[in-house]
Amino acid sequence: MTETPDTPVGEMSFEQAMAELEQVVGKLERGDVALADSIALYERGAALKKRCETKLREAEEKVAAITFDAEGRPAGTSPVDET
Repeated sequence: MTETPDTPVGEMSFEQAMAELEQVVGKLERGDVALADSIALYERGAALKKRCETKLREAEEKVAAITFDAEGRPAGTSPVDET
């Protein structure tokens, strides 16, 4: 069976998950992996994709726009609009 890295997907940074996801996709696209290994790779890839989406969503939530008071002074932050 294809080896998977020791790092649990839930502990990976966005960059780590994306890099491994690219490797998984490459292996699946080449088609030189046994069926059982392909299934395991697909499952790992799905988990990696979910991790990337979660990390992106977390980053978007941290992005904030500075709000200004009536005199133009910074008054705080507010979440960026999701459009």
